[in-house]
Amino acid sequence: MLKEIRPAILVLLALTLITGLIYPLAMTVVAGTIFPAQAEGSLITRNGQVIGSALIGQEFKDDRYFHGRPSATSAADPNDSTKTVPAPYNAANSSGSNLGPTSKALADRVKEDVDKLKAENPAQAVPVDLVTTSASGLDPDISPEAALFQVPRVAKARGISEDRVRALVATATNGRLIGLLGEPRVNVLALNLALDAATAR
Repeated sequence: MLKEIRPAILVLLALTLITGLIYPLAMTVVAGTIFPAQAEGSLITRNGQVIGSALIGQEFKDDRYFHGRPSATSAADPNDSTKTVPAPYNAANSSGSNLGPTSKALADRVKEDVDKLKAENPAQAVPVDLVTTSASGLDPDISPEAALFQVPRVAKARGISEDRVRALVATATNGRLIGLLGEPRVNVLALNLALDAATAR
């Protein structure tokens, strides 16, 4: 019987070694050599300090900054471990809200957000990505339309012209990958950093 089992055990051990150790280590070395910034998490630094990642959104509440998509991520309630509390862009707990289109809580939250945004910029239709969460809750990008919608608020809060802010949005807009894949997008953190740099001069 051992004679029949021995090849299966050897194959299991060999595949475990190849796929569980050799392949991951090889890919880590290759990625770190060819794409070092991406392999380290696409970190963004300012004055030598890591302030975020190009891959994970951050919450911006100040009117002087562009805001990202709403985030439905949560964390354990520090007062009651059986409950959770909202923790926007919590990378340790990536998730959507799991609320469906018939959910009253979702409808109420979206309506409240739409009303707030309409008061901010009544002349424009509210872009859908400013009131809907992504599946991961960590989306770092918004559509160019969502960025342009926020231009009047940001320009007023900073005391600069809307044209100047629009030019920053245009510069920060990334097109489709190889002209075909995905949609045009604006990385919120990168845009806010460019805005800070432009207004600091």
